[in-house]
Amino acid sequence: MSYGLEQGARARRLKRMSSCRLALANLPFPASADDSLARALAAIAEAGQAGADLLCFPECYVPGYRAPSHTVAPPDAAFLERAYRDVAAAAGRANVGVLLGTERLVTGRPMITTLVVNRDGSVAGWQDKVQLDPSEDALYEAGTERHVFTAGAVTFGLSICHEAWRYPETVRWAARHGAQVVFVPHFHEAEPGSHRPTAFAEPANTFHEKAILCRAAENTCFIAAANYAGDGSPTTSAVARPDGTVVAWQPYGKAGLLVVDLNLDDATLLLAKRLKTARD
Repeated sequence: MSYGLEQGARARRLKRMSSCRLALANLPFPASADDSLARALAAIAEAGQAGADLLCFPECYVPGYRAPSHTVAPPDAAFLERAYRDVAAAAGRANVGVLLGTERLVTGRPMITTLVVNRDGSVAGWQDKVQLDPSEDALYEAGTERHVFTAGAVTFGLSICHEAWRYPETVRWAARHGAQVVFVPHFHEAEPGSHRPTAFAEPANTFHEKAILCRAAENTCFIAAANYAGDGSPTTSAVARPDGTVVAWQPYGKAGLLVVDLNLDDATLLLAKRLKTARD
């Protein structure tokens, strides 16, 4: 990605507003755990060169999502601890906040989680996947708590894959707690004979990308979804505006970073906060 005079002028305009530059890592499924870490470290360095404030990876990118269609080595606590350290150090070198889709071992079975690292390389915390897909019950342990995080001008939350598609309240919770951006790390690959999209939210495609637009509009927040780069995938990495329109998306199946500048003032959270609940 080129950052010349045009990008410099855009950056100066953004400084006059509450802004954030996001990067979404749209990367191929890793060949191994070591490959996943190497690709993650390279993406962090690239995001730093692009001037990103935050970089989000897909679901379980390190060491790879445990799908039936892919072979992923058994959970390895020593590898995971090394990966966490290496990613945190890379974030500090690149001056980029990192949302690393990964897994962690708490009870012996892995939990789907996102490690949140600050720009200085310190660990801000974890967002575990609370609502598992039924297909994940035998593989993963469910989390129990939801969190929001702050990095500079932006407050953000996470709703991991199935949570955002099927359970709108997971996104609503983050928005009601101040998240201007809700990230959706996910794993979504093509199925035999499925529609192969070329444009975002095509009518013939599955409901998933339309759900991204709905989650943004119904909460008046930004949604940033990060997927793997897979041939024929029904979803790609994309960012939706608080009015339910798409800002930008990564070309389907193309590996690389999607870098997007956001005006955070557009995320009023009005509709999320107006919702009346039993506790109100």
